[in-house]
Amino acid sequence: MRITPLDIQQKQFKTRFRGFDMEDVDSFLELIREEMEELLRENANLREESKRYEKQLKEYKNIETTLKDTLISTQQMVDEYRNTAKKEAELIVKEAELKTDEMISAAQEKIVKIHEDITDLKGIRRHFKEELKRLIESHMRMLEFDKEREAEASNEI
Repeated sequence: MRITPLDIQQKQFKTRFRGFDMEDVDSFLELIREEMEELLRENANLREESKRYEKQLKEYKNIETTLKDTLISTQQMVDEYRNTAKKEAELIVKEAELKTDEMISAAQEKIVKIHEDITDLKGIRRHFKEELKRLIESHMRMLEFDKEREAEASNEI
């Protein structure tokens, strides 16, 4: 059974001779209710943030796929130009070889750049995962701390 802030606010205690001070109980319940509302808001915000990060990660994966496709396409273009150059006449072959060499250099620079981009994206993804894990662990510790405080408080009562 999950306890909501409304459950806390509406909780009624039986009174007995020499029982609890009702004002203290009410003020403490109000404090707990407010804390719980804040935690629920924060949890909702974190879920939204997590969804945004997941969407961003999907976009990065799409970019990575596009970059890989571009790399394959570029390599195929280089191979096609190389085969075409070999079939042409000697004069055309010499000219084609010069152009092919320039294109290979450009393609290799693109490949290096794409590899760097992929590596950067993987690093960003890894960093995001680590940050998200740290954030989740931090919130789990806060929830455990609150749980311990509540247990201590209930033991004191």
